[in-house]
Amino acid sequence: MFIVGLTGGLATGKSTVLSIFRDNGIAVIDADEVARKVLEPGTSAWKEVKSYFGVNVLYPDGKINRLKLGEVIFDDIEKRRKLNAITHPRIQRAMMMMALKYFFSAHKYIVMEVPLLFETGKMLNYMHKIITVICEDHQQIERLCKRNDFSEKVAIKRINTQMPLEQKVANSHFVINNSGDIENTKIQTLSIIKVLSRSKFTWYFRAIFGIAVLSIMFGMTHLACNLFYNKTSII
Repeated sequence: MFIVGLTGGLATGKSTVLSIFRDNGIAVIDADEVARKVLEPGTSAWKEVKSYFGVNVLYPDGKINRLKLGEVIFDDIEKRRKLNAITHPRIQRAMMMMALKYFFSAHKYIVMEVPLLFETGKMLNYMHKIITVICEDHQQIERLCKRNDFSEKVAIKRINTQMPLEQKVANSHFVINNSGDIENTKIQTLSIIKVLSRSKFTWYFRAIFGIAVLSIMFGMTHLACNLFYNKTSII
């Protein structure tokens, strides 16, 4: 199994694209859903957030008020680092555990949405292919304002905290332009699904893994090492 990383900018349409993959039978991992579970009341991450940031970032029912927490950390780099230190390792571990379960379920590949894939760099080495979702600048601002009830000034400031989309595009294997309607986005996504489904990567590594195991069983360790370390270009 290989992992496809799905990323983009704030409000560019990552969740829309992820839903298209899911609707077409592809196993997906949603970082936002994982983050919510990691910060559920009573978890170790929740306790640390409550202890460090106080009850002001909680709703009356104890759940994390993510918008309020975002406001607290936005202009304070130390608090932002603290929150990242609390949440990111736990989110990454949870996502990799989910990926492992999919691996043992014999999926050919999975799509993992990681909004800060390039910014953190922590999970880049796990990605066989990377998809970046983009849209027009004005659309991104409008969508973020509508979604989070931000002013235009605040939306632009939030967008500018992330790596420019141009840089993400330059380091991606596929780009989906979500500036049009949903049908256009769907056509682009289905086209990528066809390419990924034709990939020989999975079968290649299943084959060398099987041969390597047999080689080790029969004492042919030299052959096993050559198979694993030989660099081969595969889609």
